[in-house]
Amino acid sequence: MIEAAVIGAGRIGRIHAANVAAQSGIRLKYVADVHEASAQELAQRHGAQVADVDGIFGDPAVQAVVIASSTDTHAPLIELAARAGKHIFCEKPVDLDLARARACADAVVQAGVTCMIGFQRRFDPTFAGLQARLAGGEIGDPEMLVVTSRDPGAPPADYIKRSGGIFRDMLIHDFDICRWILGDEARSVHATGSCLSDPAIAAAGDIDSTAVTIRTRRGLLCVINTARRAAYGYDQRFEVLGSRGMLQAGNVRPTEVTAFSGRNVSTDLPEAFFLERYRAAYAAEIAHFVAALVNGGPVRTTIDDGLKALELADAAARSFASGAPVMLD
Repeated sequence: MIEAAVIGAGRIGRIHAANVAAQSGIRLKYVADVHEASAQELAQRHGAQVADVDGIFGDPAVQAVVIASSTDTHAPLIELAARAGKHIFCEKPVDLDLARARACADAVVQAGVTCMIGFQRRFDPTFAGLQARLAGGEIGDPEMLVVTSRDPGAPPADYIKRSGGIFRDMLIHDFDICRWILGDEARSVHATGSCLSDPAIAAAGDIDSTAVTIRTRRGLLCVINTARRAAYGYDQRFEVLGSRGMLQAGNVRPTEVTAFSGRNVSTDLPEAFFLERYRAAYAAEIAHFVAALVNGGPVRTTIDDGLKALELADAAARSFASGAPVMLD
């Protein structure tokens, strides 16, 4: 039986803790959070104990940690876990600074531990189904990927100020989708953007709408459009154009009922936000992490994937600042 700890008892920590507790072959032993009451409540819910970080990394019985705390804690916790010989599941991003993220990757390699990064979209049943059909050759060779990724509303300005900006905070998932679906690395990145929904976002030093074009080493194209405000809900979809056709992955709605009347045809709006939209994906990625530890296999989203997505985010930020495409090695 693998014993594990969850660090971070906020909204994503609660999701991961519940999914760890639901898995066979693993037991949630500890919960840690700087807000002790949150840690106590979550630990009690799942029959775990409250511990601090030193207690978790000092307990030889703990074999795995799930890092779901704030972004600024990811890198130091990854390094502590690696030194302590613990396997790691960490939410994205590894860090906001690429050099620091690379140091974390080095620490993981030197320690020989498993480190999985939480790019949950790869585990979404619809997205994964599309990728499997693409890999099976259903539409021939992929040529262009078009990604739409829009939030229902922006986070608070205080969060935006410390988020690392829209490219590192929000689009990092879309950059991972690009690499995963096209199976190629970027040669150039051209990003533009505006602040259209709230002047407070501009005052915080960020933008809320972006258009990014990526050209891969094989000449494939990826076009990503994002917005922090979609009045109709959480809009997450993409399509792949191939040499013999096209595959589309659409939004998920609370129900698939369609209503027909003399005035219109209507369906439910998309799911409200990411916790609802990716409920199944979050469960599947933790199940995959646990299975990899139990069976000794590799994980699908490694710390190297985290670095590659952050490299694209950095390139997009530089392109937006300069107004020119950024070439990558």
